[in-house]
Amino acid sequence: MAHVPQIKIPATYMRGGTSKGVFFRLQDLPEAARQPGEARDRLLMRVIGSPDPYGKQIDGMGGATSSTSKTVIIGKSTKPDHDVDYLFGQVAIDKAFVDWSGNCGNLSAAVGPFAIGAGLIDPSRVPDNGVAIVRIWQANIGKTIIAHVPMTNGQVQETGGFELDGVTFPAAEVQLEFLDPAAEEEGAGGAMFPTGQVVDDLEVPGVGTLKATMINAGIPTIFVNAEAIGYTGTELQDAINGDPAALEKFETIRAHGALRMGLIKHLDEIATRQHTPKVAFIAKPAGYTASSGKRVETGDADLLVRAMSMGKLHHAMMGTAAVAIGTAAAIPGTLVNLAAGGGERSAVRFGHPSGTLRVGAEAREVDGEWTVTKAIMSRSARVLMEGWVRVPGDSF
Repeated sequence: MAHVPQIKIPATYMRGGTSKGVFFRLQDLPEAARQPGEARDRLLMRVIGSPDPYGKQIDGMGGATSSTSKTVIIGKSTKPDHDVDYLFGQVAIDKAFVDWSGNCGNLSAAVGPFAIGAGLIDPSRVPDNGVAIVRIWQANIGKTIIAHVPMTNGQVQETGGFELDGVTFPAAEVQLEFLDPAAEEEGAGGAMFPTGQVVDDLEVPGVGTLKATMINAGIPTIFVNAEAIGYTGTELQDAINGDPAALEKFETIRAHGALRMGLIKHLDEIATRQHTPKVAFIAKPAGYTASSGKRVETGDADLLVRAMSMGKLHHAMMGTAAVAIGTAAAIPGTLVNLAAGGGERSAVRFGHPSGTLRVGAEAREVDGEWTVTKAIMSRSARVLMEGWVRVPGDSF
């Protein structure tokens, strides 16, 4: 019997923010996978270990959660005034597809460090000591991200004292600037508020008519008030993820919100679009005990936010959703802004299941329409393993 040999592909396993994924240089991928298409998708699914009917991704690099079923492809940029092109693939766990519809804000923190280490940045732009500025073209959504990467003795500094709730150990701080973060989504016309309103009445069969802020910033996100759907905003993962009826309710909200935002044309399209849009529920500040056992007091946050990712409540907060939160908080009248106390604000600290996070945004009103020039937040990143990932040669 003939056996198909495994092939090995240079790869780096990295944590970025509260996510981790497998990073590739575009030039290192097998030739058939260097272009978008079935071969690329099949390769990445095999690397991660999907589709897995057991939902564990035992035979791959994935960690069986939305935060750990991720792939990244980085190449030298084809865009003027950018260093690298960054493409993110969210790999479904139990289904056979890769969702390319949005960015991963957490893994964005690892792109600059990876690019420097992989030799993709002009050495003249990387100081031996100080901060390297890496200009990233986010190819999924056509946006610019500026990463500020600390350097020590010619190497990316990965260790340090920066603490990020949702990540066990401290590390070096990487500041990210998301420029013009309003997401240009097909069907949404590039509008920050695709419905033209900062708050809408969203009719959701079986749930009711909900007040909703639907925004394209960082990633398309649907915000609803926690109390309107029977929650307090202090919930941890088990309260939602162990409740099939709750998961179904959130998916129904997501489908009808996506339709209202123009992201899909028919409700059944939502099944092949798991990564976007996100659904988040918000509440005014209240005390709770985070998943780590840490106490979050009422005064520690401006508001509470819980967000769904790939059909489950996220253990902390997606970076792109944090951009959406910061953007919406900066615009008077949105549900996020009102939960945080209303008025104009340039930064917000929100409570999530693992603790708190601060995100800033610069918003201004021009001719009656709100625009956000940038959103800013800090994350951290670290190489976990580097070398080669192996897959059977007939995987793609």
